[in-house]
Amino acid sequence: MTEENRELLRTSRRGFLGQALTAAGAVIAAPTVINTIQGKEETIAMAEGQSKITLQINGKPQNLAIEPRVTLLDALRENLALTGSKKGCDHGQCGACTVLIDGQRVYSCLTLAVMQDGKKITTIEGLATGEQLHPMQTAFIDNDGLQCGYCTPGQICASVALLDEVKRGAASVVTSDLNQTPQLANLSEGEIRERLSGNLCRCSAYNGIIAAVQQVAAQG
Repeated sequence: MTEENRELLRTSRRGFLGQALTAAGAVIAAPTVINTIQGKEETIAMAEGQSKITLQINGKPQNLAIEPRVTLLDALRENLALTGSKKGCDHGQCGACTVLIDGQRVYSCLTLAVMQDGKKITTIEGLATGEQLHPMQTAFIDNDGLQCGYCTPGQICASVALLDEVKRGAASVVTSDLNQTPQLANLSEGEIRERLSGNLCRCSAYNGIIAAVQQVAAQG
C-alpha cells in the first residue's frame, strides 16, 4: 500500500468518527417533551425517528416520545411502568396483554402505540377506584378465577368488555337468535366461553372465570 493510500484510509476513518460524533451530538441535543408519571414531570429527549404522542391512560394524559415500531404493550410496560398487562405469546394468541381502548378490548401486543394517539386506554391498573376494586376483580377473587395469575389482568379486562358488549346487544357465533341477543340476566355459560375464547389460561381456571363473569352479570 502506498503512502497516498494510507493517508486516504486515515482520512476516511477520521471522517467516519466525525460523522458518528455529530450524530451522537444530534441525539443529545434533540427536542424534548415533558411526560408526567405519578404526578412528577419528567423531561424526555426525542431521538431521530421518534414521534410525540399523548396516550389517555387510566384517565390521565401521558406524553411519550416513541419510535413508530413500538407496540402499545411495550410502551405501557417499558415507558410507563404499567406492568399489569402481561407479555405472553407476543403474537396476539393468548390474550394476556388485553387492554380496553375506547371501551373495546384490544391485544396491546398487536397494536402500535402511535396508532392510539389521543385515545382512551384502560389497563388493569385503571379498573379499580382508589382502594375499591372493580366488581369483576372482586368476582375473580370470590370465585378463584385465577391460579398463577399471569393471564388474569387480560382475563379481567376482556370480561369487563364482554359484559359491555352484551349490554350493547352484540351477538357471538353461538348466539342462536340474532333478533334477540342475550341479556345479562340470561347470559349462558356457552356464550361466556365463546366470548372469552381469545383469552387462554394455562392453569385452566376457566370454571372460576366463568363463575366470576356470571356473578357480575347477575348484578346487572
